[in-house]
Amino acid sequence: MDYALDQDLLPQLARIGISLPGKLLAQLDAMVSRRGLPSRSQMIAELIRHELADTEDGLADGVMAGTITLIYRAESGRVRHALARVQSEYLPEVISSQHVFLEEDRSLEVLLVQGSAVRLQQLCDRLRRVRAVQQLKLVTTRSLLPPLHAHGSSEPAAPLRRRAGAR
Repeated sequence: MDYALDQDLLPQLARIGISLPGKLLAQLDAMVSRRGLPSRSQMIAELIRHELADTEDGLADGVMAGTITLIYRAESGRVRHALARVQSEYLPEVISSQHVFLEEDRSLEVLLVQGSAVRLQQLCDRLRRVRAVQQLKLVTTRSLLPPLHAHGSSEPAAPLRRRAGAR
């Protein structure tokens, strides 16, 4: 949908100007082209929405689901052990993990997580402190996983409740 041509949306649109280094602008244009988008504006709006979802105010008390993607040097078993130790401190938040070995003695690990925004951010901060972690990205959504089984029970756990006013 081309928002610039939709007359119903015009009152909702605002025009801004930005300055970018030439190399960054070329990378933005390449991304717009690769994704087949009609304009830079649409790509920039998507990037802004993505960042706002990661840092949206007022979600500190809300429950979120998402993924944490880690890339780290796997020089020794100590790195994997340190990451596992941190994850074990966040058992209610870490639902599952997937690990693969990459080239050049690197590893990629993806954690499926759910919990309060504060706890998920604390988990990310702790994982970042592991010396060999080179990249870490948290991606969240307000949509939740279906209720999981309660510990020691074959019955589903009580659904997680969102705080009042959470979307």
